[in-house]
Amino acid sequence: MIEFKNIEGLYFVGIGGIGMSALALYFVKGGYTIAGYDRSESSITHSLIENGCAVTYKDDLSVLPDLFRNVSDKSRVIIVYTPAIPAENKILSFFRSNGYLIYKRSKILGEISLNTDTLAVAGTHGKTTVSTMIAHLLKQSHIDCSAFLGGISKNYDSNLLLGDSKYTVMEADEFDRSFHRLKPFMAVVTSLDADHLDIYGDEGTMIKAYNEFCGKIRQGGKLIVNNKIRKEIVVPEGVSCYTYGLDSDADFRSTGIKRHKDYYSFNIKTPSTTIENLHFAFPGIINIENFTAAIAVALMCGVTEQEIRKAVLLFQGVRRRFDIRINFPGLAYVDDYAHHPEEIRACITCIKEFFTGRKITGIFQPHLFSRTRDHADGFAKILDELDEVILLPIYPAREKPIEGVTSELIFNKMRSGKKRLLAKEDIPGKLDTPELDVLLTIGAGDIDTLVGPIEEKLKRERVK
Repeated sequence: MIEFKNIEGLYFVGIGGIGMSALALYFVKGGYTIAGYDRSESSITHSLIENGCAVTYKDDLSVLPDLFRNVSDKSRVIIVYTPAIPAENKILSFFRSNGYLIYKRSKILGEISLNTDTLAVAGTHGKTTVSTMIAHLLKQSHIDCSAFLGGISKNYDSNLLLGDSKYTVMEADEFDRSFHRLKPFMAVVTSLDADHLDIYGDEGTMIKAYNEFCGKIRQGGKLIVNNKIRKEIVVPEGVSCYTYGLDSDADFRSTGIKRHKDYYSFNIKTPSTTIENLHFAFPGIINIENFTAAIAVALMCGVTEQEIRKAVLLFQGVRRRFDIRINFPGLAYVDDYAHHPEEIRACITCIKEFFTGRKITGIFQPHLFSRTRDHADGFAKILDELDEVILLPIYPAREKPIEGVTSELIFNKMRSGKKRLLAKEDIPGKLDTPELDVLLTIGAGDIDTLVGPIEEKLKRERVK
């Protein structure tokens, strides 16, 4: 157990990350002095500053606030870091060499999960959307919740929600085995596609790690698993397991899905009843499957059918998750965080459902050298389903370059006759805006910094 009683402040190394920023906001609202470092400015760091955090973008000890720089005060502070921070970071090295209390983000989140009924969502993709949907269903009901989200909810314009409830929604991040720190009351597993093989080595080891996470569920708790992966999951003793999905044998399943002009209608069949004619004004059948998982959790928490009906209709989505920035006749622009072949497949499927028969141009920034190496064939195959593709250089994040691994590895495997390799700084200047119909930006790196400039250019040159 971490003792917070005599702590005055927390310093976050990598404060601009989506998970780190939610924790920083949580402790700001708890009355602690909060400061942190990140290597670049962003809308997230600007929001943190507005909320009272001291943020620096310079990896230099001279910029540390006195509370954190004076070694004599080290018993009064806690240092939180993310594994994405390189070992040579000067600020983190200073804290380590001087014996400060240093914890990974996952450890802090795990401490919070011990003191609440945690609803944890795991999976190689879909966890941000599902956790945000669960949080929304609970917030719009008499149950309420708090939530640490892996994206900015468009309903609440935040990745941190605070409420007066025993429930806390958390993403269970498989990277670096972080989700093993949690002790959830309920858990959802959305998917098990091979990812983070730089951590696990192979898919089998990764699946074992997911089953270890499931083993952390409290006695008497519940596990909700996508029906497509049920055979891979080992249900712990003392835990009730339910499946969800579109399949006819799932415990919670969506049926009667109909596409209308600007919304879907569908039913949810549960083990005890059917909720009929829900209206969902958000793209993609995959998101109906995601909402099926969220509704299963909400019902188990005591949310009523009428509360679910209203909340589903009002759901606005998550920033950078099928985020429709422009949608006018003859021109649309969608931004998405997808960075694994199966995530991109789901995104492109949604795009084709929503913009049937239209020309789709994609800009993709690969994320991590190791992921590009491991999934180059998968990336090439799914990107070939677009009408035109622009590939950007790999965003390295925490990794050093791997010899022979560049975006050309994907580029050369693609069969498309309409593909280009461009530098990030070439965008949006080299976009042929008169020829664009539906534009899609995809990636988990710093491609998000292009979203504003692209949107401005399209509105300036195409939207009258």
